[in-house]
Amino acid sequence: MNQIIIGQFIAAERKRKGYTQKQLAEILGISDKTISKWERGNGFPEVSLLLPLCNELEITVNELLTGERVSEDDYRKKAEENMVNLVKEAQESRKKIILSAAVAGLTLIAAAPLFVLPGLIEISVAGRIVLIGLGVVILIFGIAIACVLDRDAGAFECPECKERFVPEMNAYIMGPHTITRRKLTCPKCGAKKYCKHVLTR
Repeated sequence: MNQIIIGQFIAAERKRKGYTQKQLAEILGISDKTISKWERGNGFPEVSLLLPLCNELEITVNELLTGERVSEDDYRKKAEENMVNLVKEAQESRKKIILSAAVAGLTLIAAAPLFVLPGLIEISVAGRIVLIGLGVVILIFGIAIACVLDRDAGAFECPECKERFVPEMNAYIMGPHTITRRKLTCPKCGAKKYCKHVLTR
């Protein structure tokens, strides 16, 4: 699912209908910033908005997911491709989450001895500083990689408005979290809640 192509398609169909971003947003009960975000390929309509958006633009959900008008002959083929793409996206996100956990685990395994070793063996102060410094570098680097992988795996869903979004890295790192949820501010409704990590955008 190519969000850039879908965004361009939404923009083209909106213009074909003669709507401004603000007019379409008012019809759907959302902000024009959300429409702008979709059209730039930086987001995708939440599930509850798919049918109202498609009805207003006089397109099918299949055409929206494809990012182009689909003939009746191609309809089934495109629908199957879209389903396969959604499954692939979920699988790729799952792999990133597993890889993120593996990187975090390996980082702790690699860094821990560098913090413990200086206290267990006879070594100069400079040697201890070097080992602890190396442990800190490995820890920071490994956690940074794990965070990037985890943040980019799928999206986070606001419990209030169901908007799916990828947070800024700073908000992601600073947000308190459980295993599957992270406290973030929704870019659509502004609610600061524990957002569920989902596999598809």
